[in-house]
Amino acid sequence: MIPTTLGAVVPLAVQVDIGSQFDANPLVSLLGSAAGAFLTTLVVGAIMIALAPEYTEVRMADVLDNPLGSFLYGLVCLVFVVLVTFVLAITIIGIVVAIPFALLSYLVWAVGAAIAFLAIGDRLVGHEDGWPKPLLVGAAINGALTLTGVGSIVTFGIGAAGFGAVLRAYLE
Repeated sequence: MIPTTLGAVVPLAVQVDIGSQFDANPLVSLLGSAAGAFLTTLVVGAIMIALAPEYTEVRMADVLDNPLGSFLYGLVCLVFVVLVTFVLAITIIGIVVAIPFALLSYLVWAVGAAIAFLAIGDRLVGHEDGWPKPLLVGAAINGALTLTGVGSIVTFGIGAAGFGAVLRAYLE
């Protein structure tokens, strides 16, 4: 039996105000995510093509030659990144290292995903007449998959394959 004071306090302590957490329009959020995915792939891909075209082409070939291996490598590395970031973040001193580590990991993820989507765009339309067409196709595929919601799982897999290809070049 619960004492009367606890009987009055417990129901108040477990009440949740769900209404204030979901005021945003889900369509606007989905469109924003799709636009962000498109623009990130477009900008990062353009930078990679402009600054390191040979590196980009070699990583694209890695993703296309061994997509499953790149995906698994990227997935394992991503789990490692999440665990390391979490362990560092729960310590007070580790937060100083966790934030730059997480930002660097996100940057490497963005580069890898852009390379993977660029590889898909190149496979579909080729780059004989320049890189803008495959870059736009890859960015459009990323944005369209993100827009579907369910395609985000596919987008994650493609990003993991690119992430794995980029990390494999440095870690092996």
